[in-house]
Amino acid sequence: MAAGWNAKLIVEAWTHGGPITTSIGLAIAARHTRARHVCIVPDERSRLAYVKAMYDVVGWVSEVIVRQAEEVMGELKGVDFLVVDCTSKDFARVLRFARFSNKGAVLAFKNAFQRSSSGFRWQGQGVLDRGTRVVRSVFLPVGQGLDIVHVGSTSGSGSGESMNKNHSRWIKHVDQKSGEEHFFRGKF
Repeated sequence: MAAGWNAKLIVEAWTHGGPITTSIGLAIAARHTRARHVCIVPDERSRLAYVKAMYDVVGWVSEVIVRQAEEVMGELKGVDFLVVDCTSKDFARVLRFARFSNKGAVLAFKNAFQRSSSGFRWQGQGVLDRGTRVVRSVFLPVGQGLDIVHVGSTSGSGSGESMNKNHSRWIKHVDQKSGEEHFFRGKF
């Protein structure tokens, strides 16, 4: 999906013990699109495990940054593709500080079943900036749940500012647990 989006900056937050398969796919996609692939890990233990696993499987390692993900996200401008694990207690903070590319971004959230049981909403809980245009979201029952969101293009100042603030449209969201359809109308 990252390669199909032709992403130029692919970012993932990874912790020790997490599956490496997503990281492998992102690294290969980054090679195909000549993108920058950044893996953010919280500590040295996670960095060592990530580097070893990547060398064992693909034979190379993308850029690894050892710090808290929400700290790093403010420094990475133009994120096209972001992968975050919803079991991380700070995944919403990671999104809040993300600075998406001008053409928009694709956000992929692993282990989304755990998040959906808490009454989670994309907007209104400080996850995405006010005015961020959610173009489309889809929930896939893969593994522990995969939530994919496409946020719209921006005016170039980071995350959240829509190009046309006076545009009004309907958005449909289907609750994956109950099957209920929700329609929202707003200015984006």
